Amino acid sequence: MRLWVGEGHFANESAPTRKDRRLVHTMSTRKLILTALVCGLAIILAGGFKLFQVASDRTKVEVLSLGTTATLGDMTVSVDKISSSAEATLVTVTMVGVATDSGASDSWRLLADGRVFSPVNRVDAENACDTVAAEVATTCVVEFDPTDTTPTVAYLRAGNQQQWGAGN
Repeated sequence: MRLWVGEGHFANESAPTRKDRRLVHTMSTRKLILTALVCGLAIILAGGFKLFQVASDRTKVEVLSLGTTATLGDMTVSVDKISSSAEATLVTVTMVGVATDSGASDSWRLLADGRVFSPVNRVDAENACDTVAAEVATTCVVEFDPTDTTPTVAYLRAGNQQQWGAGN
């Protein structure tokens, strides 16, 4: 096999033969630009199609009313009451299903004021959700930072999420 060195010549030769010219495939700049434009157009069309798919996708979010129970994984929960004050937003919940020695409130979230709030763990909080019994329903209070708007409470467990709203 001969080594191509450019400028239309192979190593140790003065000029390539007709057979040697067929081994070298050159592409003109116009063909490269046209190929790039076709690829770009295909990408834009695929992106437009995907954008149309996403825009027409209607995801329905179910928001339960207060007092409605929901089962997420192996835990059955309900939001009984939501009360807001200048100091905190308190959510009274009932949980049963899995014995938890600590951090039972960690899976609760509060959606309000365009933000997602995590529970505030105050050591001196009365009825704080620290432990949950497996067979006995535990009613406790989850404390969040104060909010200005009507909140929605969410519980996350086993890859699922359920929401409760005060206005439902």
